[in-house]
Order: sequence, then C-alpha cells, then structure tokens
Amino acid sequence: MIVKNEEKRIARCLESVKNVVDEMIIVDTGSTDGTKEICRSFGASVYTYEWKDHFGEARNFGIDKASGEWILWLDADEEVETADAHHLRDVFNTEECYLGLVRVINYYGKAPHDSNRSHVLEQSRLFRNEPRFRFNNAIHEQLSIETLDSEGYGGTRLPVTVHHYGYMDETVTEKKKGERNLRLLEKEKDAEGYSPWVDYHIGSELYRAGEFVRAFDQVNVAIRRFLASGKKPPSLLYKLKYTILINVGSFEGARTGIELAIQMYPDYVDLYFCKGVILFELQQFEEAIEVFKQCLEIKEEANGHLTLVGSGSFHAWFYLGSCYQKLGHIQQAELAYIEALTLYPSHEEAQEALYKLGQSRGEEISVEGEEAE
Repeated sequence: MIVKNEEKRIARCLESVKNVVDEMIIVDTGSTDGTKEICRSFGASVYTYEWKDHFGEARNFGIDKASGEWILWLDADEEVETADAHHLRDVFNTEECYLGLVRVINYYGKAPHDSNRSHVLEQSRLFRNEPRFRFNNAIHEQLSIETLDSEGYGGTRLPVTVHHYGYMDETVTEKKKGERNLRLLEKEKDAEGYSPWVDYHIGSELYRAGEFVRAFDQVNVAIRRFLASGKKPPSLLYKLKYTILINVGSFEGARTGIELAIQMYPDYVDLYFCKGVILFELQQFEEAIEVFKQCLEIKEEANGHLTLVGSGSFHAWFYLGSCYQKLGHIQQAELAYIEALTLYPSHEEAQEALYKLGQSRGEEISVEGEEAE
C-alpha cells in the first residue's frame, strides 16, 4: 500500500485483511498524522519514501520490499469484504495462475455509502511476485500484464469483493483529488509516447468537475490514440463519451455512434442503458422500451466492464416506467416503478413518479403494489 495522512481510514483497511496476509508492506510518502503508528500497531513494515509525483514508482518500491510469493495491493480508502477475505488465498491452488481477479465496488455520492450508488469493475489485485510485474504510469497506475496477455495466460476469478470509498464526495473534497490528479496527468502527457489511458483519465477528471465539453474532446483524443496504436479502445471510454453527450443534451448526435459502440461491446449493459436514455430523450418511447428490456436481460454480469449498478435492474425499470407513462400506459408504468423500488427502495425518482401517479388519481400507491384511498 501507498499511504499519506490516512489515520481516518487505514485501520479499517488493515483490519479487513490482517488474518489472511503474511506481511503488510506500507510505503509512506510523508504522513504527519498518526498513520505510521496505526500501521505498525497491525504489525506492518513501514517504509518512508520520498514522493516523486509518481504512483507507479512508489508501488514498485513497495514490491521490492515484499517477500511473499503473491502480492495483494490495496489503497487506504478500501477494505476487503470480511466474509470473502479468506478466498484471497485461493490463488495458491492454481499452478498456472499469475493474476487474481476480484470485484471492486467504487462508491460515489454522499455518506453513508450505498451499494446501489456505485460502479463495479473486475480488477487484477493479486499477482505473483515476479520481476516482470511492475506498475506503470504516474497516476491511475496499472500493472504491466501485457506479457501475460501475449502468452495466453488469464487471471483466476476469486469470490472476493473490495469496497472502494475514494470517490465519495467527502473524500474527493477533503483530498482535493481532482486538482491533484489533473496536475499529475498533465505532467504525464509530457512524456514521449505517453499512454492513451492518460487522455481518458484527463477526460474522466474533467467530467467529474462538470467540464463536459473539454471532457468530450479529451475522451475522443483517447479513442483516436488507442486506434492509432492498433488497439481496440476499452469499453469504458465509450461509456464516458455517451454519458457526456447525454449530460449536454446532444441526443441526436449520440444516436448513431452508440449503435457502433454496442457492436464493439455487445455484452456491455451500460451502453444499452445509454442508448435507451437517448431514445427516451428523443421521445421514441416504444423503441426505448425494447432497449431497457434488453438491459434487464443482459443484467450487470459482464465483470470486465465498468458497470453502473442498476443499469441492468432498477434504473432500467425506472425508465421503463417513464416510457410507459409517456405513452399513457399508466398501469404498466406503476408496475415498473414498483419493480424499481422493490430492488432499490430509496430510488428517489421512482418514489416521486409513483407518488405523483397516485396523487393524480387521489390515491396512494405502496411499493407492494397495493392501493389505498
């Protein structure tokens, strides 16, 4: 782990894995609070490291200090699901395995965290302690696994969940992550032959800051540079691109492109969800209904994509209700809203829509679908 001034969070993270790891390597980049003392209380080895504006190099420094056959990497604003943690050691049972893949839930919004307000992605969080595995990039560092890909080795999926709280509102504001990340990303662009991932991450930071036009331009640069390098642009670039177009109201311009993106990634439910929203905003409600039904069929099970929780469930049901309501199919709309609320009782838009439908008839509609005067 790399840490700096994490006394509010570090104990939660270390507590979640203390019974399943053999050693804890902490790379401290200049803490002035109680972070180092808390880490040592868990038996961790704490190494002071002079920060050089490069997360990849700091992680590699930590790798060099590790003696284990396998390495698990985490951040201080994460924790492993307690009931799952023992499955991390399942990687020992696979001789030809070099990577362990886990499910990472990235929460957003206000505290307390809500699993229905999150994105989910499968990530390589365990890897064999071998010289060929190092982290690249100064920011949003990535493990170098190109060699494995070329040799045909895959990762082993482990029934383990990691909870990531780093992009919740409080943490982002407190750490000024957006400003720091953009500074490091712009610095990374100065390197010759820099990765197109840098362009994507700049676009993502600009999107979070509400600078949609600049974000759109940047994600398009990333797509072009991936293609120019002979690589297929990763699916989350298209998710970001069409999410931006939806946010700025460019629905007509987005319609053709989203079809091409779906052809590239036909199992990515978020792209179908974007298509449904685009059709809804274009008032093509019957077509939108078919797309949201596809979302429910696909569900949220393609772990290789960054997936919005609800895109294949309660969010799709809510939009189905909205489509039915626009078409005047009120009973079907009510049932769809109820389905959304059954899956996510705190879905505010579905609550409001159902309440207004009941008000229009002088009734109150419960989530169970029963009506009362």
